Amino acid sequence: MSPKPTVHGRGAQSGSVSRRFGLAERHDDGDWLDAREEIDGPGPKLRTIVTEERPKTIVSFNQSPDIVFDRSINAYRGCEHGCIYCFARPTHAYHDLSPGLDFETKLFAKPDAARLLRETLAKPSYKPAPIAMGTNTDPYQPIEGRYEITRQILEVCLEVRHPVTITTKSARVTRDLDLLSEMAKLRLVAVGISVTSLDPRLSGLLEPRASAPAKRLAALGQLAAAGVPAHVSIAPVIPSITDEFMEAILSQAAERGVTSASWILLRLPHEVAPLFREWLEVHYPDRAGKVMHIVQSIRGGRDNDPGFFSRMKPQGVWADLFRTRFRLACKRLGMNRVALDLDVGGFRKPSANGQLSLL
Repeated sequence: MSPKPTVHGRGAQSGSVSRRFGLAERHDDGDWLDAREEIDGPGPKLRTIVTEERPKTIVSFNQSPDIVFDRSINAYRGCEHGCIYCFARPTHAYHDLSPGLDFETKLFAKPDAARLLRETLAKPSYKPAPIAMGTNTDPYQPIEGRYEITRQILEVCLEVRHPVTITTKSARVTRDLDLLSEMAKLRLVAVGISVTSLDPRLSGLLEPRASAPAKRLAALGQLAAAGVPAHVSIAPVIPSITDEFMEAILSQAAERGVTSASWILLRLPHEVAPLFREWLEVHYPDRAGKVMHIVQSIRGGRDNDPGFFSRMKPQGVWADLFRTRFRLACKRLGMNRVALDLDVGGFRKPSANGQLSLL
């Protein structure tokens, strides 16, 4: 028999602390555990806790040789969407927190992000290039509805004419259509929405607090209709779980005016691998072995390939099959004909006091 879900409405089923850094770990033990709910009743509902933090900078720069951006902003740490496959989960381990349940319930918000961004852009040495948002945690996760940090960042970028790319799994992005449409007229923004499947039940298990697939597709249509460059990302493709939806996702996105698409195969770095294996045993025990066998065949015999370049280029017959299916579907639908061309020439550096420079 497969293990029963222990936490409903969340992606991870456990919250143990990472052992990568030698941290102590505690486990409940004893025969009483089998009768705990019968004796004590159900445990308290797991709540989302948000801590405000005050970093000194907000723009992160990287020199990674296999990603297309060199700077990014993450307004939040942790993500309430709870996507079980999220490659950002291991970052919570750096703070002595669990990449499992802590990652999706113990969140951090950065209310000073817009001010810090303005300070960075005002530096004499700063040279503009597109800032990527949503590369680690989702800028439109549920707590954005309260904090509006992402919106504040977009307001600064529109003011100073700085280009931005956005990746999200939330239909909440349409809240900012007023800003995004104005930025689009100036070639300052492109928005990608990730759609993993078309099955709302499956989506509820994989990414329990993200927008339903239909809402994400509708958001793509709204963006495209408003003139905002809209991109559909089939990410991640999970063999024998979500790959069956690839062509249908592309077709439905194309029907809504989306002309740009991409796909990313499942990645399982560090603690994500055991968390995903646990998820499979709970929800898909009948095919857990098959899924991991295919993943390992694509990743050189391991759960994950961490190597630069190779981590983004899955190998083997299964990867070739997904790649061919995607290419043929795009060709049939007339997708991937629009190149991303954001403008950096209109950037107007703000002064230290927050006013725009005349130079």
